[in-house]
Amino acid sequence: MPGEASESELRGPVQVPDGWSGQTHSSGRQRVSRDSAMWTGWWLWPLVAVCTADQFRDNAVRLMQSTPVIDGHNDLPWQLLKRFNNQLQDPRANLTSLNGTHTNIPKLKAGFVGAQFWSAYTPCDTQNKDSVKRTLEQIDVIQRMCQLYPETFLCVTDSAGIQQAFQEGKVASLVGVEGGHSIDSSLGVLRALYHLGMRYLTLTHSCNTPWADNWLVDTGEDEAQSQGLSSFGQSVVKEMNRLGVIIDLAHVSVATMEAALQLSKAPVIFSHSSAYSVCRHRRNVPDHVLQLVKQTGSLVMVNFYNDYVSCKAEANLSQVADHLDYIKKVAGAGAVGFGGDYDGVSRLPSGLEDVSKYPDLVAELLRRQWTEEEVRGALAENLLRVFKAVEQASDHKQAPGEEPIPLGQLEASCRTNYGYSGAPSLHLQPGTLLASLVTLLLSLCLL
Repeated sequence: MPGEASESELRGPVQVPDGWSGQTHSSGRQRVSRDSAMWTGWWLWPLVAVCTADQFRDNAVRLMQSTPVIDGHNDLPWQLLKRFNNQLQDPRANLTSLNGTHTNIPKLKAGFVGAQFWSAYTPCDTQNKDSVKRTLEQIDVIQRMCQLYPETFLCVTDSAGIQQAFQEGKVASLVGVEGGHSIDSSLGVLRALYHLGMRYLTLTHSCNTPWADNWLVDTGEDEAQSQGLSSFGQSVVKEMNRLGVIIDLAHVSVATMEAALQLSKAPVIFSHSSAYSVCRHRRNVPDHVLQLVKQTGSLVMVNFYNDYVSCKAEANLSQVADHLDYIKKVAGAGAVGFGGDYDGVSRLPSGLEDVSKYPDLVAELLRRQWTEEEVRGALAENLLRVFKAVEQASDHKQAPGEEPIPLGQLEASCRTNYGYSGAPSLHLQPGTLLASLVTLLLSLCLL
């Protein structure tokens, strides 16, 4: 490694004391000196390695003190729902001493986490049921975290707020809504969530929405419904651009990735995805999409879930660094970030067991000769650049999108049709319109 002494430099030349001139014993004396130097080298090398490792970690801590990590995805709010039904005043839910999770306040501080997109997640089985209610409750628990622990968390909604939290030594807390089913196919709900603090929306989770396809389409487990984005899906992307909501493409199909990257006027993110060429899992980002990421100034925030890191049940920190290296090579240093997926996964790499371990990953990048500028980019500056670009592309003076999704594209089991009945010909699909006419005629016959 650069800066380390070579073995010969550590040993030094073999010295023969004055007065020892005979040839009979000189070779033995030299052999003893060489053996002694060898033993010295053997025990010195581990010390050199330890000192070097400490140096990389010390440098990582130094960097992170001024540029703390912005993580793209953490599911602690979901854990709070599952374990405590979002009752933060339950003594067991105390975030300063919370056990059994990847995340608590001491771990965040040890990991130099300076900003976190907390996931407002609700499962796919809430789609067409109570997804909006569930999402509102998860946004609420994130906001209550900030209220209950104001010395630690600062809820913010823009890039300037993140930088303010950095200056105050707090964790900037932002809302990321994980799954397009959370807006229930409504631009009005999208806008309402924006006003409640949502700053990214993952277009799908592991299920199709009526307007976007998810990653399971690429495995054959789901059928494509929208071939990427439907017409209404395109309206969602445009409205997100208008509002200033970051488009998140984790969990979506490749066709959806391509469509959104080509349509969006602002950079997008993958809040918790890795590189497909390193681990061939369909949740990861393929090379041709990484090229689009590069062209659009977008960002891939690498996921730590073992199955996406090594494609096996076991993984390690070095393999996560391999993903970071690969994305940097293909899409550029500006395309790399961290999206650990802590508290949302069941298996994590050795060396990255919880959120306190970020300095060890940064140390590994420094060991791999990443420059300080590249490391600062991956830690925070790349995400800040994307966020600022999204804010600059927004235009609240522009008229909001109003065209609703066609009623025939919605599952009708748990919903009413208010608003659609006034002009059915504009919104109903032909089959739905025919069914409505048949019902009307039967009703007239019964009169």
